[in-house]
Amino acid sequence: METHLRSIAKAITWRAGGTVVTFIVAWIIAGEIKLAAQIGVLDTAIKIGVFYAHERFWNHLSFGKQKPPEYQI
Repeated sequence: METHLRSIAKAITWRAGGTVVTFIVAWIIAGEIKLAAQIGVLDTAIKIGVFYAHERFWNHLSFGKQKPPEYQI
């Protein structure tokens, strides 16, 4: 089971890389650094929230999880 803090940390680090990609693509398409930065920031804020919700949703599903043994030697 993951803690909320771990899910938040994972979301932030994942989006840091995604933000760089989004910024570069927006800069290439728009040709303006300021607009590319605005797009990158908005995209990141939205996707961090969506990723966090997605992670928490999957923590409630048993699909693909193995049950821990009742005892361990």
